[in-house]
Parts: sequence; structure tokens; C-alpha cells
Amino acid sequence: MEITTIHVMRHGEVDNPGGLLYGRLPGFGLTERGRAMACRVAEVLDGQGADLVAVIASPLKRAQQSAAPTARTFGLPIESDPRLIESDNVFEGIAVNANRAALALPKYWRHYTHPLRPSWGEPYTQVASRMSAALSAALTGARGHEALVVSHQMPITTLTRFARCQPLPHSPLSRHCALGSLTSFIFEGATLVGISYREPSADLVAEASDMTPGASAASLKR
Repeated sequence: MEITTIHVMRHGEVDNPGGLLYGRLPGFGLTERGRAMACRVAEVLDGQGADLVAVIASPLKRAQQSAAPTARTFGLPIESDPRLIESDNVFEGIAVNANRAALALPKYWRHYTHPLRPSWGEPYTQVASRMSAALSAALTGARGHEALVVSHQMPITTLTRFARCQPLPHSPLSRHCALGSLTSFIFEGATLVGISYREPSADLVAEASDMTPGASAASLKR
């Protein structure tokens, strides 16, 4: 049976001096450390002799920049897939980590009525559906080989929980999806047979700041 591996990367550290919840807002690229994280992924995949035939990324700038070193290394174009985009969130543009009290304003109360959906952003079920469709498309295109897919923390976490048959609602503090990490989905034919996780940039993550570090060593971006 042919083996296909789809490596799902979270983008590197983002240049965000204002500490904004950037979500889908345009123009947020990588810091120098974030670029180094992207280069580290390319080095690791090249060093292990990965049989990479496709590089696919979210259309957001930080994901495209994170995909670029691997695309150059393997001589591949970057394909964009809008299904890999960050989850929508009504709090985009707010410096939520700098002033959590802002989230308690009465104008936001209506967004807290259904936390398991969640009511403040894109439903978990919708995220899981589009991410699994993107994964399936990458599997079809890379059948018998490997591909790199670049996305964002919440969508990757939701995809992983869906694949493991875990409940989709979760706390951001529990997300095991560090900056520059690789969550690899291994298939025999069309059947998922394994999921692995690694942090090629663990040393860089320990020096980084992140809007939602989850279970990683990064500090909270303020």
C-alpha cells in the first residue's frame, strides 16, 4: 500500500508590536526569528530526504512567507488554498493580551452565549470541515509522496482533534501547536494510520512571543 505524508506546519513568529489579535487581518508578516523558523523547517525536511511534491499555504502573508523557504529548497511553487486560512474572530484588531478587561465590555456579551460553538468566531465544525477538505486535496495531489501544508494554530489544532475523534471545543491554553511546528498526517492509501508532532524550532520558540502560545515554550505576546 502506498504511503503519503502531509506535513502541516504552523507559521513562524509574527511581527506584531502592538500585540493585536490579528486573525485574518492583512499585512502581518514574520519577524526575523519567524523567518528563521521557516528556514529551519526547510532544512529539516531536506535533511531527512523528504519526497516533497507540493507546498500549499493559507493565503495570509505569514503563511506564505513560512512556506517560501521549503518551496525554494525543493524547487516547487507555493499553491494557495483559502481553506487553510485562520479562523474568523470578532475580536480581530484588539490588543486582547494587553488589556483583557476590554473583552468584558457589554458590547461583546452577546458573543459569549455559546462557547462550545464558539459564538465569538467561526464554528469548530466549520473549521474541521474545511481543514479536512484541504488535507484530502493535498493527499490526492501528493499520493505516494509528501507535501507541506502551512496553516494556523486554531485550524491545525481543530483538524488534529477531529482526526483523533476528540471533542472539537477546547481551551487555547491546551493547544499543542507551537510556532513553526510540524503535525504530520500519515496515510496508507486513503486511510489515516498515524499522526506525529515535532518542533524543529524549539530553541527559537523558547525566545519567541505568541498571541496564543498554548502548551509551547513561547511567552505571551503583550
